[in-house]
Amino acid sequence: MRIALVANAASGSFHDGLSPEAIRARLAAAGLNLAPEPDPDLPLPERLTRAARSEGVTVVAVAGGDGTLNCAAGILAGTGVALAILPLGTMNLLAKDLGIPRDLDAAIALLRTGRPRAVDVGEVNGAVFLINSVIGMPARMARHREGRRGRRLGPLGLLRLALATLRHLGPYPRLRSTVTLGGRRERVRLRLLCVVNNDYAEAPGKILERERVDGGRLTLYIARRLPPWRLARLALGFATGTWRGVPGLERHEASGLAISAGRRALRVMNDGEIRLIASPLRYRLRPRALTVIVPAEMTDTVPTMTPEENRP
Repeated sequence: MRIALVANAASGSFHDGLSPEAIRARLAAAGLNLAPEPDPDLPLPERLTRAARSEGVTVVAVAGGDGTLNCAAGILAGTGVALAILPLGTMNLLAKDLGIPRDLDAAIALLRTGRPRAVDVGEVNGAVFLINSVIGMPARMARHREGRRGRRLGPLGLLRLALATLRHLGPYPRLRSTVTLGGRRERVRLRLLCVVNNDYAEAPGKILERERVDGGRLTLYIARRLPPWRLARLALGFATGTWRGVPGLERHEASGLAISAGRRALRVMNDGEIRLIASPLRYRLRPRALTVIVPAEMTDTVPTMTPEENRP
């Protein structure tokens, strides 16, 4: 197994002396067969592309958070080159779903003992998402987080972020859109729309953890209104495992859907990363399109067969 390393030093856990060079040294010390690293001064997508095309490379080890993995998935999906996750982000939701340890040395050791597993990839207008795709108020508010990326938030910084969040609960108008689902079109005004790659697990303590990563479906959540009390109830529901019962939260299963908001571009948050995408947004699922190295015990799940092409 020949491995290429791509490290995103802008991710949340690159601090206290940790560097791409230090990670590479640990990989070498583990006895792994390493390919030369792409030029670190190149943009991340180009580094990932060069790594995947390096001679003999069968695995690209990506050190970073969910946004970095999202970028990697857009390049590796469908190529046969596997993704190995070295979780160094803030949330590391994908690593949690796949049972990959947060400890860096344990994640490196997994490269020797792990097994390949094919997981589903969501897509909206050609942009992939491994966990979720969100439009509406949360995507708008995420720009406050973008302005603080790469900086540790002390008590004052956290307070400012919380105040900014509360300040923007009211002013943003609801998004006027048309949702096409299962051949049915409906005009809606919404505060939040979230498309999940498969679905979240509803159980105490499983906050934003998914039931499956290869179930072959998309799940759509819509909140037409999101007053502060309902947002608080939703947060509490995630903690207690009762969030699906929050009043005003709609849930639908689909293999494809479309969202239209006229000719405007929409701010879409895929796996925590913001981008502008022209309307209409056309969502689909690419079943088992990405291979990921996971612990051996995480390869027992038998995937559900679902047609890849299913557009609204």
